[in-house]
Amino acid sequence: MNDASPQRPGLSRNLVSQCGLVILAVALANLVFLIYLDAMQAHGNPYMGILTWIIAPAILIFGILLYVAGMLLERRRRRRLAPDEVTAFPTIDLNERRTRLTLLGSTVAIILFVTMTVFGSYQVYQYTDSNAFCGTVCHRVMNPEYAAYKISPHARVGCVSCHVGGGASSYLRSKVNGAHQVYGIVTDRFPRPIPTPVANLRPARETCEQCHWPEKFWGRQWKVFDHYQYDETNTPVEVQMLVNTGGGSSAGGVGSGIHWHMNLANEITYIATDHERQKIPWVRLRNLRTGQVTEYRAQDTPLSASQIASARKRRMDCVDCHSRPAHIFVSPDRAVDSAILSGRIDRSLPFVKQQSVVALAKDYPTTAAGLQSVGGALAAYYQKSYPAVYQSKRSSIEGATAALRQIFSTTRFPEMRADWRAHPNNIGHMASLGCFRCHDDQHVSADGKRIPKDCTVCHTILSDGKAAEFKHPVDLGDLRIVNCADCHTGAGM
Repeated sequence: MNDASPQRPGLSRNLVSQCGLVILAVALANLVFLIYLDAMQAHGNPYMGILTWIIAPAILIFGILLYVAGMLLERRRRRRLAPDEVTAFPTIDLNERRTRLTLLGSTVAIILFVTMTVFGSYQVYQYTDSNAFCGTVCHRVMNPEYAAYKISPHARVGCVSCHVGGGASSYLRSKVNGAHQVYGIVTDRFPRPIPTPVANLRPARETCEQCHWPEKFWGRQWKVFDHYQYDETNTPVEVQMLVNTGGGSSAGGVGSGIHWHMNLANEITYIATDHERQKIPWVRLRNLRTGQVTEYRAQDTPLSASQIASARKRRMDCVDCHSRPAHIFVSPDRAVDSAILSGRIDRSLPFVKQQSVVALAKDYPTTAAGLQSVGGALAAYYQKSYPAVYQSKRSSIEGATAALRQIFSTTRFPEMRADWRAHPNNIGHMASLGCFRCHDDQHVSADGKRIPKDCTVCHTILSDGKAAEFKHPVDLGDLRIVNCADCHTGAGM
């Protein structure tokens, strides 16, 4: 006769632990599915990393904890029961209709839950990878950048391609920075405007150069710039020039021109004394073929040897000139020129260039106030100063008003204090110093060499005629528009 007591069932045979097992199975299925998706991508995706290595494992751990908690609760429950009261398995009698329906419903529910969870995880991944996620989730903060991005030349390039990138280091860096940003948004302690350039932006060789061939030699390119004066007839001024784009490489032939800065045979390093990188008192040029190093120091704001040694140095790349490749905040002057050229603003309206720029360049407390003021500026001006024009060209005035409202909504963001002044574009030198940050004839080397300010280094003016004097109708304080007349006053263009 065997007096041994029957073996007691495992502590995991309880409802809580079984739920934990289901959650664990779902999380494991998701984890395998997401790892497969991540492995099949040519370039790692940071938001896929969130789902794969944070969310799915977190759910997995939760299932394990629930499983263990159920065992602890079952152990506590059994201490109050007699040994013969503990059954090895739940009693399931399939002869009972209620039991059959419950079992069938539970099985279908588990299958649907697993399927929908896997599908939902993929949909979440797709959304977090979208530009809408980056631009609209934190709408109040990112609205200026998102609005400018949608009309930029890079509107079809995903936000994460430049701002996050692939790989574990990019993912970790972006998430740590993202956590800080979320805290700032929740506590309303984010800066206005958002500081640029972005300190932790991926290097240009990992972003720009994946589409733009750095060794491509372009030679010269013909460019036509259309401007309109601030006089009554909005006199057009067409500037034609050959832009010395240049380029090249040590293997394909050393080039010259503007893209000489990005030539693989040269390395340019600089020190900026401001966050916006507009003040550059020190530049170092290293010839990678000969090893020769030349340092240029600004004469008006010299740095001491100790300051140079301790300062943070940056190697020049694409974004030092192309500083706003996907978030361009155009100045009112250039925006109105473009609207007149495209026909959205009727050039026959007297002083329309002047009045449009005046309305757009004013500072407003809110976007609503700005849109209201800009929307009524032209009508009020023509009613008062040109009543006959107002009566005869109502449709043109309304069209110009619509164009101004559209320009304002994509270039001026009062709540975030974001506009062309807060985010200078360093291509050229129309609304910011741009090239002249270094090419000012004030950066001199020890042997007397200067970084030249000669216009012909970058372009050759082809237009004929006397240079126009562009007098901006709005006081911009320390910021002024640099244009051809500053260099070619009274001379042939």
